Amino acid sequence: MSSVLSGVRVIDFCWVGAGALVTQALAVEGAEVIKIESSVHPDNLRLSGPFREGARNLDGSGYFASRNSGKKSFALNMSHPRSREIAIGLVASGSVVTSNFRPGIMERWGLDYESVKALNPSVIYLSMPMQGATGPHRDYVGFGSTIAAAAGIVDASGLPNRPPIGTGTHYPDHVPNPGHALVALLAAIWRRERTGRGAEIELSQLESTINVVGPALIATSLGATLGRPANRVTCAAPHGVFQCEGDDRWCAISVRDQSQWESLASVIGASEMAHDPRFATLRLRKENEDALEAELTKVTLQCDAWDLAKTLQDCGVAAAVVETSGDLFTDPNLVARDFWRTLDHAVLGEYTVGSMPFGWRGADRGPTTPAPLLGEHTEEIARTILKMLPDEIETAKTEGLFV
Repeated sequence: MSSVLSGVRVIDFCWVGAGALVTQALAVEGAEVIKIESSVHPDNLRLSGPFREGARNLDGSGYFASRNSGKKSFALNMSHPRSREIAIGLVASGSVVTSNFRPGIMERWGLDYESVKALNPSVIYLSMPMQGATGPHRDYVGFGSTIAAAAGIVDASGLPNRPPIGTGTHYPDHVPNPGHALVALLAAIWRRERTGRGAEIELSQLESTINVVGPALIATSLGATLGRPANRVTCAAPHGVFQCEGDDRWCAISVRDQSQWESLASVIGASEMAHDPRFATLRLRKENEDALEAELTKVTLQCDAWDLAKTLQDCGVAAAVVETSGDLFTDPNLVARDFWRTLDHAVLGEYTVGSMPFGWRGADRGPTTPAPLLGEHTEEIARTILKMLPDEIETAKTEGLFV
């Protein structure tokens, strides 16, 4: 893996999705990420499937494994009276502390920024509350689906005159929130290298996600509305997904100028469409978009989706097969770029994850090591970082502190 962040120790209190992806990226870039978790209150991802057959337990979740590769796991029961003493020892040793709990949780444990800073003045402290640490909604709880609703994504997703349907995945957890948090953390690490100063970073997941609906906000501020446009956009036609030959096979097509329209009609043998006065210009195609899509679908239904996408790309028209998750594993471009990694997990066995979407020339963009078992590194960390003796470690286990 990359060693860019070698020497950076992250004490990671994050759970579920958004925070997990941030710290996984740090681990791939060489940071030592110590995930604080417990079987008493396990990370929700450890309870989420899919599970390997016969491994429906806290170490058998594929979802957890895909978001936590390359990390270490320290089992610490934060409801135990001695937990703060242990946690303080860890955060004092770390250069970055991360959490994505709602406001008040880290404070209740005595692990708020000011308390941690008193122990570790140069610490970089990231919190990711759903709607920020201030304001009337500061204590609201939520996950990707509720953040997407609050940020306007769900309202903008779906067909006109139909109920909103959302994105089908916890989009905020996977894209804007970890992306913005990672940029902020790396900027803070860079500044600390130059000045020695730490930082407190607060990332409101709602405010991060609002960036996704920028065009709708601009339209509203100008007195207009975009409504619920499904796959259509104002600057292209046709623009959407079109059914192809076979069972539930589709191709996404986007035509943005006249030359692309003429190329599309030419290569798919749709001369009648090309000469139809209803479709002569972009403005007319937008005015007659229902008819346009109906006529185009008559043609695409006779086409293999993969052949159609390649033919259109070869003549300069943006097109792509609507790939299934199974298709992605054999996608020739992803395979050629060595994107997929097979890792060997003690419970799951072999499982496949994607690499980081960025990488340093000459460095493996990993991950190269699997997600940890719950508490897998507790003894190692207690011994090497906390300097605990063997009998102290055993006592902590017996008393329910290390579980």
